[in-house]
Amino acid sequence: MSRAPAVRSPTPNADGRRRRGEDNRAKIVAAMLEIIHAGEIAPSAEQVAQRADVGLRTVFRHFQDMDSLYREMSVVIAKELHGAAERPFVSQDWRERVVELIARRSWAFEKIGPFLRASSVFRYRSKFLDADNADLATALRAILKRQLPPAVARDQAKLEILDLLLSFETWSRLRREQGLAPKRAREVLETAVRRLLD
Repeated sequence: MSRAPAVRSPTPNADGRRRRGEDNRAKIVAAMLEIIHAGEIAPSAEQVAQRADVGLRTVFRHFQDMDSLYREMSVVIAKELHGAAERPFVSQDWRERVVELIARRSWAFEKIGPFLRASSVFRYRSKFLDADNADLATALRAILKRQLPPAVARDQAKLEILDLLLSFETWSRLRREQGLAPKRAREVLETAVRRLLD
């Protein structure tokens, strides 16, 4: 009677190599995020390797190119923001829920703003980044529409203005070009939205 071959468990060395590989991958993504948050819009693979304290070959062993590294960063950021997006609203009034969206988005845009600005530099030559940007805009619009009564959601002009006011582009303009502090930028948006919805 033949016996099935015994299944070998991974050797400690193989486990250690896999763990080191996973650690290095996480360090590379974290290094890229840190560099971008520090204001470098287009870090090189060499900068990332140096910041992550790994060799350049290690970077390209884990990531085929910089576009694939941006893709991995996008996954990490999406996980971070998912919890905030799914949090229940405090207010029962739909107008106040739209105002709550401003506070949520101001927090999120401050957190991911450097990444969005960096990815905008490359999105026109990266199918992934361009699609990712479009997906973000679609998701933000859908979240907004869910808070609106049907009559308001059908008011095309009002919907478009709200979508614009609550966009990253508007937040970025208030923060960078107009030089407003986060609290003041949020107050300006809250005032505009309240006036629009009165």
